[in-house]
Amino acid sequence: MSMHSTPGVTELPDDFDGQVRLFPLPGLVLFPHAMQPLHVFEPRYVEMLRESLASDHLIAMATLTGNGEQAAVTEPSIHPTVCIGKVISHAELENDRHNILLVGMRRASIRRELDAGRPFRMAQIDLIDDFYLPSGTPKRGGLKKRLLQAFGKIIPPTTGSQKSLHNLMQGQMGVGPITDIIAYTLPFPAQAKLRLLAMSDVDARAEALIELIEAGVIELNTVNEEDADQPWNSSASSSGPDQFPPPFSVN
Repeated sequence: MSMHSTPGVTELPDDFDGQVRLFPLPGLVLFPHAMQPLHVFEPRYVEMLRESLASDHLIAMATLTGNGEQAAVTEPSIHPTVCIGKVISHAELENDRHNILLVGMRRASIRRELDAGRPFRMAQIDLIDDFYLPSGTPKRGGLKKRLLQAFGKIIPPTTGSQKSLHNLMQGQMGVGPITDIIAYTLPFPAQAKLRLLAMSDVDARAEALIELIEAGVIELNTVNEEDADQPWNSSASSSGPDQFPPPFSVN
């Protein structure tokens, strides 16, 4: 998982009209700058993928908010904050199954769902732009350092992890992308991640993430493999402990 800087990957099309295809999954919260592998096999989402690949390659990941009893509901409720992703890799398998890799591009909020005459859901969204308070500029370097120090205290003390952390400390990646990558990587509850995803103020988002880390509400290596076995979810690969940012994350 890494931040992509190629304009063709990270920028929305010039003719983007705010309409997105929705891929709702339980417990999954995608963030900008993060990469998410997905295994697509349910017919309606295979059709969604084909339409995406034939046009803008965009899919908006949404988070189901109900409990397991909602699985039988035609249109289960989803959280209004979503992340628009772009398909950057696609492999078609046997029996009309597909492995794809999404990179998160932009946060957005659902204005209204659309009746688009398709088997999958679509929505009109409003983009959520990152906002940097000018008054926070002098303190942003210190904020980045505090965030990475907090993260460094809970990642495995392996040579690879610490080297990657050191590279982030010394590198040019800003507070916004680092916050999003850490928020995606760590196994916070989905509601906590959604709160971070909805925040446009980058400095406030980083402060909120530091508070979450220091509150000790997460336990690393506690993700249950069964969580990935959802009716239309992915078989997302978990990362090794020596990698940060890891290539994938199981949410």
